[in-house]
Amino acid sequence: MGTAKSGWKERVGNPGSEGKDDLGFMAENGTVVMGFVLVGFRLEAELQMGLFFVFLALYLITVGSNLGMMVLIQSDPRLQTPMYFFLSHLSFLDICYSSVIVPQLLVTLGTDKKVITYERCASQFFFFTLCASTECLLLAVMAYDRYVAVCSPLLYAMAMTPHTRLGLVAGAYAGAMVNSIVRTGCTFSISFCKSNRVDFFFCDLPPLLKLACSETRPQEQVIYILAFLVITTSISVILISYLFIIQAILKIRAAGGKAKTFSTCASHMAAVALFFGTLIFIYLKGNMGRSLGEDKIVAVFYTVVIPMLNPIIYSLRNKEVKEAMK
Repeated sequence: MGTAKSGWKERVGNPGSEGKDDLGFMAENGTVVMGFVLVGFRLEAELQMGLFFVFLALYLITVGSNLGMMVLIQSDPRLQTPMYFFLSHLSFLDICYSSVIVPQLLVTLGTDKKVITYERCASQFFFFTLCASTECLLLAVMAYDRYVAVCSPLLYAMAMTPHTRLGLVAGAYAGAMVNSIVRTGCTFSISFCKSNRVDFFFCDLPPLLKLACSETRPQEQVIYILAFLVITTSISVILISYLFIIQAILKIRAAGGKAKTFSTCASHMAAVALFFGTLIFIYLKGNMGRSLGEDKIVAVFYTVVIPMLNPIIYSLRNKEVKEAMK
């Protein structure tokens, strides 16, 4: 990033004006973007302010419910188990995940300050990738935990020791960190000079690629290979774990035993379906980035709505959590 700035002269336009660049650097062959304008949602002022309060309410619910879940797990002795240890990390990630996106979105909607610096855009991109990748891998870890609990209940305590579960969580964070560093480095090694108007509400890959004026295929290949590895590895672990879980449930003769065993996995299955369903739709579909209006709606769902729904899903579908709350 530092090399790209050398030899350029700063030019500042009319902030907030439509159709004009707000930040840029002048090169010999035109404007090379060093700051971005987040276009966000193209709405009337009244609708935009209404959307501000909707997102503010969703964000406050997200932070409050996930923080409440973390406090509940830490304070109740009945929830000091590996499953809830992983769930507390999921709640922490949901707070971080939402906080990377929503505050900037609220500033854009509430004040109409759409300018985001190059460095801040790169930071948002990095932490968004880190949180999303970690959540993918953590959901896979949670599926493995359910597999051990259902298929090898007598060995569960020995298999899921404090060191083991800490190592699994650390592995999820480490894998996500590698993905985030490489993905951010590849994305921001691209020269942006077509425009500095990002037709999205945060710095994401598809809208940024639309601004590139250099060859992006090598970087895209690395980015998509890493995304494919993270998503497919996570989904493979989840599917294999649940295949064995279903086989174990079918062997249980008592109907009540089947229902009880299935109920311990239902919340996790719902969280997996919501999170991976939206990620697969927006990142692995064939027309990625060509329909940004559609992508915005899906992105709102997985950056704003899902982090709010996760603690609700786990509290409503989980008897132990409901008893602890009482």
